[in-house]
Amino acid sequence: MKVSYHGHSVVKIETNGKTILIDPFINGNELTDLKAEDEQPDVIILTHGHNDHVGDTVELAKKNDSLVIANHELATYLSWQLVKTHPMHVGGAYEFDFGKVKFTQAFHGSGLITDGNEIIYMGMPAGLLLFIEGKTIYHAGDTGLFSDMKLIGERHPIDLAFLPIGDNFTMGPEDAAEAARFLKPKKVVPVHYNTFPPIKQDPHKFVEMLDGCEGQVMSAGDVIEY
Repeated sequence: MKVSYHGHSVVKIETNGKTILIDPFINGNELTDLKAEDEQPDVIILTHGHNDHVGDTVELAKKNDSLVIANHELATYLSWQLVKTHPMHVGGAYEFDFGKVKFTQAFHGSGLITDGNEIIYMGMPAGLLLFIEGKTIYHAGDTGLFSDMKLIGERHPIDLAFLPIGDNFTMGPEDAAEAARFLKPKKVVPVHYNTFPPIKQDPHKFVEMLDGCEGQVMSAGDVIEY
């Protein structure tokens, strides 16, 4: 299995002959190394309905006949765009052919801003637990710190966690370091920083705050292999 990071909150997982893209914000993301026209995901998983996470989902899914996994409201909206979807919600899990996905809670918002300057409610935000090839990967999505992260870590020992550190819209480095202490993953990768001025952070300083787990700052295109 190959797990790669591609700027902002974009994560790619290549496993069991499948390519999975999480929160594929590519066009408009100056920190990514990806080009939307080159990507061929079999599966797209969305943490919530903000534009910088839904990103290029509709175009990618239509072009590649991708399955989009998202919360019920967001999945319903995307199905109206003629995208193939599998709706889920917080607390639910489902076994797919590539592995199991479980949606966890996240404390954030979820609304898509349209070209007509309307905000469409997209259901509750979520984090993701992925159980693939005997490994557990946690993508926290956009969230503030919450104490039930302790329970997530206790019930599902985590091999790799992607945690937002940008502050302003999500946890900052200090709270994300506390989240890592709650979750107790083997490895933590910071995400959701430096894309926009309000979320400028030094990821290396975040890694220095960690104790009890390994931190890894990934540049766009870097890969972790299992």
